[in-house]
Amino acid sequence: MGSLGVHYAIESDVVADLLAADDDEEVAAVIERIEEEMIGVDHCDTDKAWDAIHRSLTDGYLAYDNGGYPLNAAILGGRQVYEGDDYIVSLLSPEQVDDVAAALADVSRERLRAGYDAIDAGDYGPEFGDDDFEYTWHNFRDLVDFFQRSAKTGAHVIFTVDQ
Repeated sequence: MGSLGVHYAIESDVVADLLAADDDEEVAAVIERIEEEMIGVDHCDTDKAWDAIHRSLTDGYLAYDNGGYPLNAAILGGRQVYEGDDYIVSLLSPEQVDDVAAALADVSRERLRAGYDAIDAGDYGPEFGDDDFEYTWHNFRDLVDFFQRSAKTGAHVIFTVDQ
């Protein structure tokens, strides 16, 4: 996938706004507010590496329900609050954030590489290879740090990406 993924640590009032949204347009408006108005909100840009990170932590494929919890929740897990197929907004509770943070902390470079090597290159795309793994590893380390910070503050986390 060529879209840019971003995780945001958000407070309960923003979660309430997301869950109160009547449709995808209202969800998108809340996300826009997060992106544009909430200066200081902790976030982690995983750029295009979100795809490879998810595949490496699960079974090599890109799906909402593959792999095992809590690693499969790092990118596409949790509650899906956007119903359309042009955008993904995955919401994790503070308890899920704690679980993901603990699980990610145990993933070594070797473990992520083994998961990356299990990706079906034909399903993933032409960028598959050593350079892409290095890019994935760099973004993964940022994601681990982000989840550690989010767990310490008791934040909810959303992952967003347009497709």
